[in-house]
Amino acid sequence: MDETPLSDTPDQPAMAEPGNLRFLRVLVTILTATMILGLLAIMAMLVIRFTREPAPFALPATITVPDGARVLAFTRGSDWYAVVTDRDTILIYDAGTGALRQSVRIKPAAP
Repeated sequence: MDETPLSDTPDQPAMAEPGNLRFLRVLVTILTATMILGLLAIMAMLVIRFTREPAPFALPATITVPDGARVLAFTRGSDWYAVVTDRDTILIYDAGTGALRQSVRIKPAAP
C-alpha cells in the first residue's frame, strides 16, 4: 500500500503561527475557562441556596376578627400583618402588639 503525504510539498517546513493568532487563541482559552468557572459558581450558589432550610415564618398566636367573619387570606409585612375576611374587609394589625391598626372596606367593582 502506498502512503501519500498530506501535503504536496512534504520537504517544506511548517509555517510559524502569527503572533496575533496566538494571542487570539489565548484569549479564547481564557474566556472559555472564565465561562466554565462562572457557570460552576452559579450552580454552586443555587445548590447552596435551595438546600438551606428556610427561615421560620412567625405567625401570630391569635388573631381577633369580628364575630362571624371568616379569614380568607393572610399576609405579613415588616411590622404588621393583614387578614382578608369574607365580608370584603381587610384588617391590618400591629405585629408587635396585635392591636388593630386599620380596617379597609373593599368596594365592589363598578360595572
